[in-house]
Amino acid sequence: MNVLHLTAKENSPPFRTQVRALEKRGIDCTTISVPGAVTADTSRSVLDYVRFHPTVLSESFGSYDLVHANYGLTAPFALAQPNLPVVLSLWGTDLDGELGWLSKLCAKRCDATIVMSERMKRELGQDSHVIPHGIDVDLFEPMPQSEAIDRLGWDPDAKHVLFPYKAEREVKNYPRAERIVEAVRDDVSNPVRLQTARDVPHERMPRYMNAADCLLLTSDREGSPNVVKEAMACNLPVVSVDVGDVRERLDGVSPSEVCRTDAELRRALATVLDRGTRSNGRELADRISTDRMAARIHEVYRDVCAGQPSAERDRSNRLTSHP
Repeated sequence: MNVLHLTAKENSPPFRTQVRALEKRGIDCTTISVPGAVTADTSRSVLDYVRFHPTVLSESFGSYDLVHANYGLTAPFALAQPNLPVVLSLWGTDLDGELGWLSKLCAKRCDATIVMSERMKRELGQDSHVIPHGIDVDLFEPMPQSEAIDRLGWDPDAKHVLFPYKAEREVKNYPRAERIVEAVRDDVSNPVRLQTARDVPHERMPRYMNAADCLLLTSDREGSPNVVKEAMACNLPVVSVDVGDVRERLDGVSPSEVCRTDAELRRALATVLDRGTRSNGRELADRISTDRMAARIHEVYRDVCAGQPSAERDRSNRLTSHP
């Protein structure tokens, strides 16, 4: 099978991991990314997306079985080509963000849609496949905490709370994490340090996961946050707000807790830090593996290709009904 991938997030670890897992199953993957650079201060322009269209259109005449649009903003360009059936993956912010209306409109015209959680499926309001991003359980695995702490140069006598993002990412709500950790310092006898993952290469994140005592997630919105699954694979306890599929992912994981209020977050974090034990998340790693994710996506591909004749008839109307 030969698949054309469209993405606005070519350097995203979840996307790269997905492509590697699909290639491992013998699927040939070609990726076209939206042109233009994205930095902490800039985003792509409308012109970048305009430049994306002719590239996608030209490539669609190649020998592909289907096009897989990864992230909602690539969906209009997948639908604007008349040659291939379209699978759309929605990640989270592309559904509940300000352009969510566009993702919903495009999803109705795709041959299949993949979402990250049951919550996203309900929000989308149509038939879709719930297939969260998988994680590399060979990369994210437990190691001695003392060894990880020593390699990072952290204080071995402190309790370390990992906020796994850059503090500047507003949707991740770092101020709330700061507020919770500041309050917990009054509840725990050891010093408590809030550690952030600023410019940490993905391959080094397992060291942070193993050095920390707890992962703290305070995001305003999420789809299926990989950091929670990566923490599980490293047996790192998680305290999180109730976003995305976190409650489903942490079902059966202990110690870990999903909370709604600051008071609940404070109480849960203090409990985890006082307890001082690792979680049993690794025991449940099979349900979050890249192999399982790739097998399920491959099944979607096969179903779409099996229904290709009817999909071809539908595509004749896409250009005129395109959002």
